[in-house]
Amino acid sequence: MTRGAAGRPADLALLLARLVTGAFLIHEVWDNIADRARMREFAGFLAVHRFPAPTLLAPATVYAQLAMGLLLIAGGFVRATGAALAAMFAVAVVMVHRAQSPREIWPAAALVLIGALLAAIGGGRYALDARRGRGR
Repeated sequence: MTRGAAGRPADLALLLARLVTGAFLIHEVWDNIADRARMREFAGFLAVHRFPAPTLLAPATVYAQLAMGLLLIAGGFVRATGAALAAMFAVAVVMVHRAQSPREIWPAAALVLIGALLAAIGGGRYALDARRGRGR
């Protein structure tokens, strides 16, 4: 963790990245949590893209993404959550988005990059991890 005023912009940027990314993740899965039909539709989407066991994988990935969003917002286990986020969306890039245009692939690719950055540097001063001695 950087000390003093020099670290504050970086810590604020990490906070903003965590909050926006966490909120985005929650927003993107909430319809699948709130509506069983949407979860079935997502399982069908996974089946079309040849994911194994789509009826098991759909709720597993939805609830994992919800947990990641909540953890990022709170700033808990940020390094592990970032690594999981990068891995999950790297799989999405390879399995789903690889044939799409750069504009269409960007959201998933950006989540890979954000996850990798958070895994590498942590959540910053304004994260629960920093309170537990697991910040940057």
